[in-house]
Amino acid sequence: MNTDIKQLAIIGPTASGKSDLAIQTAQKMDAYILSIDSLSIYKEIDIVSAKPSKDELAMIKHFGIDEIYPDEYFSVDIFIDLYKKVIKKCKNNNKNLIIVGGTSFYLKSLLDGLSKLPDITKEIEDRVKDRLQNLQKSYNFLKSIDDIYMKNIDKNDSYRIEKAMLIYEASSLPPTQWFKQNPPQPIITNLDIFNIDVDRDTLRKRIELRTSKMLDMGLIDEVCYLEQKYTRKPNSMGAIGIVEVLEFLDGKVSKDEMLKNISTHTAQLAKRQQTFNKNQFKNIISKKLNDLQLP
Repeated sequence: MNTDIKQLAIIGPTASGKSDLAIQTAQKMDAYILSIDSLSIYKEIDIVSAKPSKDELAMIKHFGIDEIYPDEYFSVDIFIDLYKKVIKKCKNNNKNLIIVGGTSFYLKSLLDGLSKLPDITKEIEDRVKDRLQNLQKSYNFLKSIDDIYMKNIDKNDSYRIEKAMLIYEASSLPPTQWFKQNPPQPIITNLDIFNIDVDRDTLRKRIELRTSKMLDMGLIDEVCYLEQKYTRKPNSMGAIGIVEVLEFLDGKVSKDEMLKNISTHTAQLAKRQQTFNKNQFKNIISKKLNDLQLP
């Protein structure tokens, strides 16, 4: 999908300064911002996700923030649909686009693409809906015809089981065979990617400072509210920052230990993000924050 608007991506580990840089660049480029952050996508998870402030969100139009509720399902194909809608808005409003965030897997999905799905009629949707009344039976059937595809899908993952069943019903092919015959096509074919390179000590200090700031902003109250409203079942409730606060609320750790655990786990995440960005993207421009020259 080629576009006649200017697009660029800013990636880097958590707490590296991506959001501020994106807002500054968007003002210069007359651009919208698409967030690729696995937590900011959720409404009401504000402090834990370190979302931009209300003033910052008002300054530049953001997408990918506050899109769904914490107990709603989100996946890479839903993100790609969101991207396509954002691109359409950019074209209609003559705006450029900056993609920014720490969940670089979403960015990679745009560059690699997803396989197209077969044509799914209303009749097929209704038939699959009936079959899914018995989720276990549907799972077992799919596993019997395509063990390779289903081995990575949990027996209670109704969203992905439904998707696999729709593919089978619409194509008469097991999902693995369908995807083999319909390889993915890139969504973006040309994109400048800027990576913020931060040394470990600087990043650790930034993470500790941010964690302390989150506490002052009302982190514990936010997690209490989320638990009361959504319970601990949704996947979003297993995020760094939420899990550690729940441990504190359960009396398993002190407040100081809670803060230390959040900082430690966030630093571990940052390291994984840096490794992913280094290994998964080609020809990226990687420099210290103050040395990055963006348009």
